[in-house]
Amino acid sequence: MTEVFFYHLQGRPLEAALPQLLEKCLERGWRCVVQASSPERVDSLDQLLWTYDDAAFLPHGTDRQGEPARQPILLTTDDANPNGATVRFFIERATVGDIGGYVRVIHLFDGGDPEEIDHARAQWRAAKAAGHAVAYWQQTPEGRWAQR
Repeated sequence: MTEVFFYHLQGRPLEAALPQLLEKCLERGWRCVVQASSPERVDSLDQLLWTYDDAAFLPHGTDRQGEPARQPILLTTDDANPNGATVRFFIERATVGDIGGYVRVIHLFDGGDPEEIDHARAQWRAAKAAGHAVAYWQQTPEGRWAQR
């Protein structure tokens, strides 16, 4: 079964948390796909991953660029998996399709947005009903993650 993790963003925004989580995935040798809810958000994430840290590099591309299968991290609005990712990230209420082919699925949601909280709760119920292992992670005041 797929592990489904829910990351409740409270103290730090998505722009600070996502690169950190992607780095950890790449350290484990996992390919990732990040599904956003709009092409504009894909563009902003593309820019973020090039500029978030002067001392770091996250190899990535978007599904609108050539050869998405070669990207260790692929940014998209689509539910396809052209880069053979083992980890799928869903942000900002992106539409969730079949998650059975992934080692891990990660939902990042803004704790200050009631619609994102409701969406995360619905995804939690759906993942549990499908028999997936689910876990909830919450940001501490120091910006670390604690499993609840």
